[in-house]
Amino acid sequence: MKRALLILALATPLPVLAQDLPPVAEVRAALEAYPAVIAADARVDAARGAGDALRAGPHEVTLQGTLSNRRVDMERRDYREYDVTLSRAVRLPGKASLDRRAGALGVEVAINRAEDARHQAALALVELWYRWLGASARHRNAVATQANLQQAARAIDRRVALRDAAVLDADQAAAAVASAALRVGEAAATRDRARAELAATFPELALPGDAPEIAVGEGYETALASLAADAVTKSHDITAADRTADREAALARRSTLDRRPDPTLGLRSFQERGGQEKGVGVFLSMPFGGGYRRGLAEEAAGTARAATFEAAHVRREVAAHSAGDLAETRARLAAWRAARAAVARADAAAAKTARGQDVGVLDLADRLYADRLAYEARAAEIDARTAAALAVTKMRIDAHALWIE
Repeated sequence: MKRALLILALATPLPVLAQDLPPVAEVRAALEAYPAVIAADARVDAARGAGDALRAGPHEVTLQGTLSNRRVDMERRDYREYDVTLSRAVRLPGKASLDRRAGALGVEVAINRAEDARHQAALALVELWYRWLGASARHRNAVATQANLQQAARAIDRRVALRDAAVLDADQAAAAVASAALRVGEAAATRDRARAELAATFPELALPGDAPEIAVGEGYETALASLAADAVTKSHDITAADRTADREAALARRSTLDRRPDPTLGLRSFQERGGQEKGVGVFLSMPFGGGYRRGLAEEAAGTARAATFEAAHVRREVAAHSAGDLAETRARLAAWRAARAAVARADAAAAKTARGQDVGVLDLADRLYADRLAYEARAAEIDARTAAALAVTKMRIDAHALWIE
């Protein structure tokens, strides 16, 4: 009975309401400080700058002038002369509105890409987090098993001293303890590596000394279908792809309009023969579009068509990923329940075997075998619980129900 209580205290999960995730404020601070997120936010600023440029247009006022001194030998005098032009190209009707739309859509694309960067950072964080929690739980399981075997070995040593057990039994018990110590060391190495990688990737997280137990939220199972649907409707990846397609369509229409080049209007002022001749006038410059502009328009139209189908592809990929997550998460939860039931049976069998060995009804080999099976059952339950909790949490993140707004 003591053996069963010890293992249950050290190896079984806490109630499902236990908090196994880091504080939300710390997580959001860690996400905001993640380099990929900072880079994505910088691209939003870049997109806003590009939008400002498109609103202003590519044309600027050009000032051109010449100042010269003319000498007329027959008149034996010099004349100060100048020529000044002030010009600017003007966007033809329809072009400015398309430029503004393309700029605004570019900002929307960048914002959604930035939010998707936060999404991906959150998924990376939760992967590392549950890797650490799972490794810590496996280490606790190994420690609990080692403690149980040490207790059994001490009991065998006392019986050997009383000549109630063979020396071979003591040797077998000692070998089992040594094997358990090896498992503890290996589990500790995996746990420490997982913690180090988590701390290095997200240094803003204040990690506790001991990892919390993994808690699978039972209440989320009925909401899995809703989470899967929200993952599609709230996908920043889909929105970014749709806005990209809209932007490319606007740029294609803009390129079609640009087959008719923008005219340049100007004002010219001049003075000749020292002011004897003066003039002010306007001028118009109009280039004629040719094959080059036609080719650019065709390229933009093709790019717009490609962006439309790429958006459809992204939507289909996200929907498929969400459907796969839903199916996998349901299966993970079912597997975890089966593993939990197996642990209860394996622990009960190990406890009965231990009592039988204590009273001399069963051999030590039977007890060690039962202990091994119980250890493996608990390890399998930990792996199943880790996978189930990770799957549920990732679905919550994808649905913007956790950490992501």
